[in-house]
Order: sequence, then structure tokens, then C-alpha cells
Amino acid sequence: MKCAWPGNNQLMELYHDEEWCIPTSNDNYIFEMLTLEGAQAGLSWSIVLSKREAYQEAFHNFDINYCSKLTDEDLQNVKEHHNVIKHLSKLQSVRNNAQAVIEIQQEFDSFSNFLWSYVSHKPLINHWDADEEIPAQSSLSQQLSKDLKKRGFKFVGPVTMYSFMQAIGMVDDHVKSCPYHSSNRRS
Repeated sequence: MKCAWPGNNQLMELYHDEEWCIPTSNDNYIFEMLTLEGAQAGLSWSIVLSKREAYQEAFHNFDINYCSKLTDEDLQNVKEHHNVIKHLSKLQSVRNNAQAVIEIQQEFDSFSNFLWSYVSHKPLINHWDADEEIPAQSSLSQQLSKDLKKRGFKFVGPVTMYSFMQAIGMVDDHVKSCPYHSSNRRS
């Protein structure tokens, strides 16, 4: 039996089946997930997914260098002319976080290397019986949040970081019976 959280929402099901908890080392995809998870703060994931294409268009498929150079005027233009979440601080965090990612890339060769070092470069595979058992945060997401904030990142609270770790596959939180759980997935 699949995880229940996607419900009957087609975008949520597609995300669950093809992306959620699948390990990735692609810095642009990781930056996209960081941005979208930050945009979700206070909202539902289905709202964010429904605006994902607009985010991809507005931020040039989350090109980190492009995003790091956005001006205030560029960000105001994104707010006014793209179907994104209109929270200006969240939009400004895209530029801010892109700049912070570049600093990490210079220090660790990639954003991926930095993040995956928190789990010794191997996903944490949980074995939950039901969606209700999945935590909203963990001691690891709290540590990651604290470390990213020290490096100047915005919208990276511990709950957001836990969802982010699921999004990039650092954590596999599919329920045990889900065909997409690491132990059930056929590669």
C-alpha cells in the first residue's frame, strides 16, 4: 500500500512516485527543492507544486549563478509577472540562498557534498508503518537548519529542512508497504 499523503492529487502522486525520497546529487535540483520547500512555509505542498513550472520559468530552471545575480527589480518583476507565491522575503531568499550555495560549492566542491556529509553520503532509510508516524523534524534537521542559518541561508527552519531532506533523498520516509520505499524499489 502506497503512502497516503498524496491523496488523489495528480501532481502530489507524481511527485511521490518519481521524486520524493530518491537520492540526488544534482546541485540545481537540490537548489530547486530548497527554494520550493522554503516557499511552502505556512502553506501546503500541493499549492507549491501547482506553481512549480512558474518558479522554474522565473528562476531559469533554478540556475544558481543566475539566481545569485538577481536584482531587487528582477525579484519585484518575478513577484508581479509570474504565478509564484507573492511573499517578497521568500522571493528574496532565492537570491540570498543562491549566493550562500555558491560559497558552499567553492568550499566543498558541490552543495551536494556538503549536505550529504550529514548522513555519511548514504540515505537514512526509515521503516514507518503509517504516514502518521513520520516526524515533522528530527535532531538532524535541527542541526542542518542551525548550520545553514549560520551560513546565511533563509527559510531553512528545522521542519522545512526535514521536508527538504526527504525531497532530495537524504531520508526515505515512504511507509514500509509503499512500493516506492527503498527496500521495495526496483532499480
